This record gives sequence, structure tokens and C-alpha cells, in this order.
Amino acid sequence: MHAALGKQTRRPMLPHLSNRLSLTAAPALAVPLPDLVGEDLACRRGERIVFIGASFRLSPGDTLILSGANGSGKSSLLRLVAGLLTPVAGRLLWGIAPVAADLASHHACLHYIGHQDALKPAMTPREVLAFAAALRGRRLASAEPALDEALAAFDLEGIADWPCRWLSAGQRRRVALARLLASPAPLWLLDEPTTALDSDSQTRLEQAIATHRSKGGMVMIATHAPIQLDAATTLALDGLAPPLQLDPILAE
Repeated sequence: MHAALGKQTRRPMLPHLSNRLSLTAAPALAVPLPDLVGEDLACRRGERIVFIGASFRLSPGDTLILSGANGSGKSSLLRLVAGLLTPVAGRLLWGIAPVAADLASHHACLHYIGHQDALKPAMTPREVLAFAAALRGRRLASAEPALDEALAAFDLEGIADWPCRWLSAGQRRRVALARLLASPAPLWLLDEPTTALDSDSQTRLEQAIATHRSKGGMVMIATHAPIQLDAATTLALDGLAPPLQLDPILAE
């Protein structure tokens, strides 16, 4: 291991992170959002209909856990809700307003944590979080307290100024999850968020989710691992695959 590991020094922030990136900022959690509603959603990947008839309603403070076997469409539904896929049937709405009518505002309302941690090897965790905050339109000076709180929440202070290429899989996952706190957004979409986490780190994630919900935040999670979340609703996707002999959408 590199000799510098024994002594922590905070390196200067990359120059471009001191500037504000002018993108749409997420609405404050103090402003109540309407319910997020999915009505009879259907998803196609390639020529395969993954699921049909997926419906849900998320109100402020709610958590929805997506369950199902591999290939049942948990990740696909998260990507659909994130606006990365287009449903081939059904509707996705904020209240009565279609998400598709204003995708930029929808994207500003959410955090999507997928299977990949999306970390640059040469950047430090602190720089990763500062960049995430800048993408939300926050100046570095005003974002510093939130960055420190995010690092502390996921026990990253001791490695905050290491290059991400030095980090273990679990440490990298904690950095990815710390983005949720460094640049707040009302809707969290989490795909297998406990991957590579030890028990202490999973508890920290559960605490972060509970705090987010207490402030009116919404959470949708795809997971195979047990996770302790009070009053969470489950959407089972196993029964939503169309029969092989009857593909109602492709048949149209």
C-alpha cells in the first residue's frame, strides 16, 4: 500500500469544482410534492416485454420495495421511473401531470443509484461529492457543510481525500450513496444499494433513508437483501410478465 496512507492530507479541490455548473436545481424537500403515480406500466427490453400492468403510488414519506427474481424487471422499472426508459404502455405521473411532459424537471427531482458506482479513479470522495453538488447548482462554499455531513454519515472522513482507485468495493459503494446527502433530491431510486456493504454501512444507509422519509422524501428500492425499513410497501414483479404465448403489446 502507498506510504502516504498512514498520513491524511487534504489535497486542493480540482479547479473546475470551485465553479457552479448551471443546471436545474432540485426542489427543496420543504416544498411538498404531489404523489408519484405509475399506472399499468409496461416495459420492453429489446423485443421482450419484461412486465405489464405495473402500478404504484408513492406519497411523500413513502418507500416502495421492488421484489422479484432475476430478470423480473426490478432494474428496468427503476430505469423507467428515472426517465432512462420509455414505457410502451401505461402512464407515469406527478399527481396528474405526465412525467414525459417535463423530463428536465423530473430528472432534477431524483437521484438514481444504479449497479455501477460511477466514480472517477483519480478523484477523491470529497471531489466526487462536490461535483455532484455542483451539478445540482450549488456553489462549493455553500455546499461544504452538506459534503462534510454526507462523508460523516457514511463513515468516509478518514478516506475523503484518497483517490477512488485506492478504495475497496464497499468503500466505493458508500461514496456513491453519499451523493444522496451531498446534493439532496426528493426521490431516491436505488438499485441493489446494499451491494458490497458491511452490516454497519447497511445500518447507516437505513438511517439515511429513514431521515429522508421523515423530511417528506420518497424512496424506491430494488433489492434481494433484507433491509430494515418501517412501513415500506412491496411491489412484486414476478407475476407481471406476460404469458409467452400472449404478448399483448407486440401483437398490436
